[in-house]
Amino acid sequence: MVAWSAVQSSSGAVTDPEPVVAAARAVGALTLCDLTQAAGVLPVDASSFDVTVTHAYKWLCTPRGVAFATFSDEALERLRPVQAGWYAGADVWSSCYGPTMRLADDARRFDVSPAWQAWPGAVAALRHLASVDAASAWRHATGLTDRLADALGSPRSGQAITTFPDTDGVALRALTDAGVTASGRAGRLRLAFHLWNDEGDVTRVADVLGALVGFRPVG
Repeated sequence: MVAWSAVQSSSGAVTDPEPVVAAARAVGALTLCDLTQAAGVLPVDASSFDVTVTHAYKWLCTPRGVAFATFSDEALERLRPVQAGWYAGADVWSSCYGPTMRLADDARRFDVSPAWQAWPGAVAALRHLASVDAASAWRHATGLTDRLADALGSPRSGQAITTFPDTDGVALRALTDAGVTASGRAGRLRLAFHLWNDEGDVTRVADVLGALVGFRPVG
């Protein structure tokens, strides 16, 4: 199986799936694409892959504990859950106690017991997100990262996530002290713009980073 992310979490790099899928098909390998950083903001087609996994607390804005997976017909034939719980049974209420269990015929054989408390929030979030045009959300987010790049004199990335060198964490601490929510990943400052961000947020970040002695946006 070949596994990769549609959008890489630490850097925001967007992967072209076609050559990856073609290389996997050439050797008979299944494909697994992680859509966590893409679903809800980029057009995604799960039918292009054998397996997709998506944690829904990112762009889909659901509570933690909600995740999704899809399986192709070939994946359902070739893969078998080895730690299946009661919710994976064909009849869930006959699967509670054992000693034997007949797995569901469809993808639910890979399911786990739902995080009940998280799902009401997920339903509300997904209903809202379904009304939002993903292409517009992507243009909004990438437009903010490009605006920040222009303000700092760094190359535009055309991505919703942007990172800058910050091995000592000084830039992250400065933004945190200024009330900006950011993160540190692999020695770099990481900023991810979403629907609720605006140009004022870009200005705040640019002002803080621009005032840091020794800050270099490229490297």
